[in-house]
Amino acid sequence: MALSLKKGEGVSLRKEENDLSQITMGLGWDMADPVQKKGFFTALFAAKPADYDLDAVAFLLDGNGKVASLGAQNDLIGGDVVFFNSQQHPSGHIWLTGDNRTGVGDGDDEQIIVKLNSLSEKYQRIVFVVSIYEGRKRGQHFGQLKNAFIRAVDSKGKELCRYEISGDSNYDNMCSMTFAEATREAGGWRFKAIGEAHGTDTFVDILKHYLP
Repeated sequence: MALSLKKGEGVSLRKEENDLSQITMGLGWDMADPVQKKGFFTALFAAKPADYDLDAVAFLLDGNGKVASLGAQNDLIGGDVVFFNSQQHPSGHIWLTGDNRTGVGDGDDEQIIVKLNSLSEKYQRIVFVVSIYEGRKRGQHFGQLKNAFIRAVDSKGKELCRYEISGDSNYDNMCSMTFAEATREAGGWRFKAIGEAHGTDTFVDILKHYLP
């Protein structure tokens, strides 16, 4: 049975106990229910609510806790940030499977795959961030989502741990979040639930805290 984490809690993912050859960091969410039911004609002619487009991002940090490479042109492409415009890290050991723009369907809506055993020793920490695309413009925030979670699943499909965030008023008007992090430790990695919310709707604002 997977370990359910609370904000600030962590769990060791040791090589002896878990298959770390390939870990899936799965992000899931559902669209919020309408705030209130409307009359027939109002509902008939009302504009369809915009989908919630959550973007999963990973920062690969060195021993100093910084993103060492921002890509050849300093545009993040091909650097140590995995995101929708640069979905695979140059090492080939961490990648984003795609960009789900609605949250429709069961299970993971976005996934970041990490080969923890193969990742170079120069990477000591991975920070997982999620932001709502154009959240400010669309008036969308984490307080409106339901069933939002991030989980770690090994290569055999075993769910190792899960962190859920829903129904917390502290996430109202927050459009980005530092969801979790994986930190290298002796014998494996440690996965920690962070749950730090941010008002910005772009991960680049969060990235600034991890630049040299």
